[in-house]
Amino acid sequence: MAESADGLFTEAMAQLAAGVAVITVRDGRDDLGATVSALMSVSLEPPLVLVSLASRGYLCEVLLRQDRWAASLLSSGQAAIASRFATAGRPSARLLVAGTPHHRGEHSGALVVDGGVAALEAETVQVVPAGDHTLFLGRVLAVGYVTPAHQPLIRLRGRYRPMSP
Repeated sequence: MAESADGLFTEAMAQLAAGVAVITVRDGRDDLGATVSALMSVSLEPPLVLVSLASRGYLCEVLLRQDRWAASLLSSGQAAIASRFATAGRPSARLLVAGTPHHRGEHSGALVVDGGVAALEAETVQVVPAGDHTLFLGRVLAVGYVTPAHQPLIRLRGRYRPMSP
């Protein structure tokens, strides 16, 4: 695709609203995480989700060796958390959640952000290279919480936005 076509593709995809989640994983004594807007439900039976990560990112590298991870689906009041986890060169996820209610997932040991619209833990069952990204298909091990009273945080046109009720 030509350079201008790349820009048009990026702009076209920015028109698609997407929920915002933080993916976290425990790697030995360290915790890592990143903000994503490419998380989707794949199957109900068995319960499967898919997350797309940049292949060159450190989180991708860690998920290739650590099978269990968590996804915190953020609520409209959590844009600051999304921004913290989206910053390049970010420190340990433990520092990023300091001062934010969170806990460790029982099945993954990964940090789970409280106060979102939902949280789940998953175990990778398939990895698919896809261009400059890697797709991780995960079997849902547990749903930590669901809070339908909260409005989800979405990403649209390059910005985090609260969803109107």
